[in-house]
Amino acid sequence: MPIKTKLQAGLSLVELMVTMVISLFLTLGIFTMFSMSSSNVSTTSQFNQLQENGRIALAIIERDLSQLGFTADITGTDLNFGVNTRVSATAVANDCIGAGANNATFPNNQPAHFRRLWGYEAGVSAESLACITPKSNTDVVQMKRLLGPSVLAANMNSTRYYAASTSNEIEFFNGNVAPPSLLNSRIWEYQHHVYYIEDDGSIPILKRRTLSIGNGMNNDEQLVEGIDNMRILYGFDSNGDDTADSYMPVQNVTTLMWDNAFFQRLVSLRVFLLVRTANVDNSYTNDVTYQLGDKTIGPLNDNFRRKVVSTTIVLENPVLIRN
Repeated sequence: MPIKTKLQAGLSLVELMVTMVISLFLTLGIFTMFSMSSSNVSTTSQFNQLQENGRIALAIIERDLSQLGFTADITGTDLNFGVNTRVSATAVANDCIGAGANNATFPNNQPAHFRRLWGYEAGVSAESLACITPKSNTDVVQMKRLLGPSVLAANMNSTRYYAASTSNEIEFFNGNVAPPSLLNSRIWEYQHHVYYIEDDGSIPILKRRTLSIGNGMNNDEQLVEGIDNMRILYGFDSNGDDTADSYMPVQNVTTLMWDNAFFQRLVSLRVFLLVRTANVDNSYTNDVTYQLGDKTIGPLNDNFRRKVVSTTIVLENPVLIRN
């Protein structure tokens, strides 16, 4: 009996080509979905980075500036060298000396208000701080205050400056010596801070200069990456109700205003930060115009995403602004 051979049916060439075309479209669809998903994840990550960096930067600045001018029990009184103020501390190396007759780290004997706050816009204002090289067209703010809580003499840091303060007098001294003998005084660490933005390679960074014995004001702290610009508006009270009646940029703040003289009293600050991503996104072109208070920036037409964050800082030592 003859053996029957069963033939196996297969795909024709046309069917095979149709199948390959369908598979190609499916593969392209999957890759497109994957690319879109990856792009969305990257965009979301960058927005989260902007929000978080902005939040951290504002928190650092607000916590410090809100305590502006705090000098413990003598807070609210002008520090007059040789009257209610003495300086036995050693001279500050690499000091950051701002504009005005009395604007170094410690009060001096010149007949002028000791400035606890001062600022300028780098590359725009006529004045500047020689101790730093900030990014052009960004604000710089300089401040001085005591840091709480008070400390015991045994717990002082030998590399820090301190102040012994009562309700009537204050003396600045080194942390590596015995405190001055002021009746009923308490001891507080003293700091002189400068906040500014400086480029580190291609990345703008919010930085802070701090004070120490030996190294003076040459201590550079890198606080937050990606802070592209800073603008500060200064709020002044002109009717004595401790509420800002107007906010103005640093260019409009006069010498009398810096000194809180007459009826112009500084009561609050508005801080605006332009935050930038660390990395470029070549699929994105930034043609946005940003508003930082009175200041307009952009469009920059680059590939960095940005975001504006801001806060109003009410000074927690209102007595400071009363003469």
